[in-house]
Amino acid sequence: MSPQGHDDARGLIRKCDDGDFETIHEIVNDAAKAYEGVIPEDCWKEPYMAEEELRQEIDRGVEFWGYEEGGRLVGVMGIQRFGDVALIRHSYVRTAEWNRGIGGRLLSYLRQQTDLPILIGTWGDAVWAIRFYEGHSFRLVSPEEKDGLLRKYWSVPERQIECSVVLADRKWFESHTQSVGRSARSIEESR
Repeated sequence: MSPQGHDDARGLIRKCDDGDFETIHEIVNDAAKAYEGVIPEDCWKEPYMAEEELRQEIDRGVEFWGYEEGGRLVGVMGIQRFGDVALIRHSYVRTAEWNRGIGGRLLSYLRQQTDLPILIGTWGDAVWAIRFYEGHSFRLVSPEEKDGLLRKYWSVPERQIECSVVLADRKWFESHTQSVGRSARSIEESR
């Protein structure tokens, strides 16, 4: 990925650095207020993401990119390569900046930065988030598949797995279909 980022007519998409840590933390917790009263009460905490948790995510390989306007970060989105897939992680835009296309621009940019199939996890009751990703050509995987994917690629508690969904891009569905087809042929050939 190019650390220089990408200028568009409205702002700059750039890779975040250590100096952005506090701002990323602030944006995540501001935007996550949308989950309060929506996700199960036992899954909500204040702050939604503690600084230590954010630091652990970065240490685990989540690379944050930000959308900057006038020298100020207004949205962030992480990408994490994990074996045969890329995960879009922690996609948040300041509440005062919602519905301006910032999340879509970040997602579009990050999609161009990898050839890997992309998976996204979010809360099942976060209907607006699911619609957002579906509007960008992601589709929900089956409930059975999402449990396995969340256990394989994410480090989240079982309760969160119960309450979450996973969306995938076309590349994932195509590679998954091919993989299932190969497995079925192997079973058939071994008979």
